[in-house]
Amino acid sequence: MPDSPGAADAPATPRKVVVSGASGLIGAALVESLRADGIEVVTLVRRPPVEAGEIEWLTTDEPLDPAVLDGADAVVGLNGANIGRFPWTPSYKSTLLWSRVTPTRALARAVRERGADAPHFVAASAVGYYGSAPGARLTEDSPRGDTFLADLCGEWETAALGAGPDAAVSLLRTAPVVHADGVLKPLLLLTRFGLGGPIGPGTQAWPWISLEDSVRAIRHIIDARLTGPVNLTGPTRATANDLGFALALRMNRPFLLRAPVWGMKLVLGADATEAILTADAHVVPAALTASGFVFAHPTVEDAVAAAVPARV
Repeated sequence: MPDSPGAADAPATPRKVVVSGASGLIGAALVESLRADGIEVVTLVRRPPVEAGEIEWLTTDEPLDPAVLDGADAVVGLNGANIGRFPWTPSYKSTLLWSRVTPTRALARAVRERGADAPHFVAASAVGYYGSAPGARLTEDSPRGDTFLADLCGEWETAALGAGPDAAVSLLRTAPVVHADGVLKPLLLLTRFGLGGPIGPGTQAWPWISLEDSVRAIRHIIDARLTGPVNLTGPTRATANDLGFALALRMNRPFLLRAPVWGMKLVLGADATEAILTADAHVVPAALTASGFVFAHPTVEDAVAAAVPARV
């Protein structure tokens, strides 16, 4: 695998893609997008199959049969328990880790065993890889942070690279998705009742991306065969206040009540507060931009407008 993000010769539309984590927000939208374009999609599910194209996995100790990847141009691994569920108890931290690393290792092993016939492995990670780095501009070449989430992402990516040095592997360092079932979910209720306001200082940079652009970016990565880490985040810097105020404006509600850091740590726990809510990380999509990707929603205001109906 190349040391830095790169593209192969020419984009080519895949004929078949295998997807795990297809019931999640991004996974479901990706499957719908691929199938709408006539691409065959096989989904890996942790239950008995009920629909055509489903294959059961991870319900026993048996490894994933590499034959599942027959004829696939890409396999996309998007597994992971909800990072936005609080508090992060020791038990839930274990769940966050297991639900990401175990499926990724299983996919990497199957890819490795395919040898020269291996599909492009597009493996999920997260912008939490960078931790908090106030004032820095974080590209795919920036170092890993020192938070719990950064360590988790490090193990996650190591599992993906178990596909072997000859495999084409992409690491999707995905930002929180601006969607009613994504990062906006807890904010919508607070804003609706007029309780929206700065989270901590509010000036901390928050990485973000729209659901449409996250799906378009994954498809671009597959088509252009980008490899290495790729930041899936919007191209314009936004703060926590920018996102919160855009939502309040869209819903015609006030944006006044500040959530104190000490209160969030008390209710949500220090790890979750520091890794997600108060982390300051200006993550830029350098690899996507360099490869010619054009965002449908270049600002956080555009993403909010796409995700939330206007209220007047």
